[in-house]
Amino acid sequence: MTGRLRRAVVALAALGLLAGPAACGEAGGGHRTASSPGALRIGVLLPDSTSRFYHFDKPLIEQRIHRLCPGCSVETVSAQHDVATQQQQMDAMITKRVDVLILDATDSRSLRSSVEDAHRAGIPVVAYDRLAEGPISAYVSFDGAKVGRLQGEALLRALGPAAHRAQIVMMNGAATDPNSAWFKRGALSVLAGKVRIGKSYDTAGWRPEAANGNMTAAIAALGADHIDGVYSANDSLAGGIISALKAAKISPLPPITGQDAELPAIQRILQGEQIMTVLKPFKPEADAAAAMAVTLGRGERLGRLAPHRINSPTLRDIPAVLLTPVEVTAANIKDTVVKDGMYTIDQICTPKYASACRKAGLTS
Repeated sequence: MTGRLRRAVVALAALGLLAGPAACGEAGGGHRTASSPGALRIGVLLPDSTSRFYHFDKPLIEQRIHRLCPGCSVETVSAQHDVATQQQQMDAMITKRVDVLILDATDSRSLRSSVEDAHRAGIPVVAYDRLAEGPISAYVSFDGAKVGRLQGEALLRALGPAAHRAQIVMMNGAATDPNSAWFKRGALSVLAGKVRIGKSYDTAGWRPEAANGNMTAAIAALGADHIDGVYSANDSLAGGIISALKAAKISPLPPITGQDAELPAIQRILQGEQIMTVLKPFKPEADAAAAMAVTLGRGERLGRLAPHRINSPTLRDIPAVLLTPVEVTAANIKDTVVKDGMYTIDQICTPKYASACRKAGLTS
């Protein structure tokens, strides 16, 4: 575990996230009380079944809930990136009268009416990773401005002394996701005035195929020889970007950033196709959401579980946990994603990447 990651876990332990829910502090909001009989029913709504949220966050959230509340039941559903599907799923859970919801919104604005319906039904909503609009009871995520700064700083380092003459493309996330604007602001706080931004895109649905199309358009508009770097908001977009660059026969590839520490991105970093990614340790985030959900479902106050406050477009002073992201490069893969148990060296270092792994000192 890295020093920064260890400090994050220690901080969570101090807040009580790793020990169980607190029962004092700010307003809670469940329709049960701490003395109400019966086990809690907790609904978890995820945006898809292909990304890190389903493969990493889902089992961690469920495991932590069952440790904190052995009798609790958890129903997890995936919207497959479809807003209407997630609205229907949320409406169904409200109809079932679940005790609390953990919501990773596919579209924070469009889910507002469903959040309002949950609030009217006395069901608290914990916004997970993305800040949903409406009367949510709590929020847990990572410091998005810090994510963007890490990406921007890495891109500037890769561009080197010639950065002031460089032209980059910015491939931001979906306009419907408030995190996208947060990452972008963080990146621009570093990049603005230091490089020329030739093209900037909001990528529909965070889809790699949309990033591929945007990058193809940027190459046509700017010229294959006039793209010195690419700010990519996450690893999936980076994959689409790299495919477009390779299709245009651009070699060597310009420096490209990422986020989420997806396995293909780690392997691209080893091969030199991507300069970095941002690790958002899933366990502290999942633990925080589980602790908040159980606490709110019991009708208790969040207290020290939510040491931060954040504003949404519709609500101020939302109790929140904002965790610290970690930069991952070829030099620290072993000390981050491997040491944290996210991937094994064998998973990363398949035969195709064996040579790059040896060069990076990744050996079993």
